[in-house]
Amino acid sequence: MPLVYQQNINDTTKLGIWHITEPEDFFLQKVPLQQEISHPNKRRQHLAGRFLLQQLFPDFPYELIRIAETRKPFLENEAYHFSISHCGEYAAVVVSPNYRVGVDIEKISNRVEKIKHKFLSVQEQQLLKKIPLLPYDSLSEKLLTAAWSIKEALFKWQGSQEVDFIKHLPIIQLEGNEQKVIAQCNILKYEKINLPVEVLFFNDHCLAWVIKEV
Repeated sequence: MPLVYQQNINDTTKLGIWHITEPEDFFLQKVPLQQEISHPNKRRQHLAGRFLLQQLFPDFPYELIRIAETRKPFLENEAYHFSISHCGEYAAVVVSPNYRVGVDIEKISNRVEKIKHKFLSVQEQQLLKKIPLLPYDSLSEKLLTAAWSIKEALFKWQGSQEVDFIKHLPIIQLEGNEQKVIAQCNILKYEKINLPVEVLFFNDHCLAWVIKEV
């Protein structure tokens, strides 16, 4: 089975990545399509994410998933907190009955170079240049993609729609290596919340996740 990565983050929180190689019918035998999606690849991503929720927690009530105005999926009874992300042939989820969670998966590319000023302050860009992953004075595709993924995971965790990625989601500290990065971040939307965000690099992708006890 193409569950390419699974981690038990703690006693009640699980993280997983699914490599989507199966046809749509494979997923439809397990989980229903809960919304109208015209693009076939996006349908498979949608189904794979919900299928993965059930792989990690077999009793996950995927049929009770609702979509908030912010487009964030949720369960009204909050039996589980969960976050889903898709990118190309991968679906990633993080699930917990006890922790609020956020996850994001991205393919490492140079596309973020053109928009870095929209989500990174000058101070944050300088911070990225100082970590051991990059010993020279420029910003790599890998680090820029990781920074974008970190902020996407924070955005999903906080759940509010109108968020300024520079003003409300600053990266304060960053350390790591070629395989993994840990970022200390703040959420400043309504109150100051300090959150660590972990990033895993794999197969030209990066995965960022954040958890905090409810």
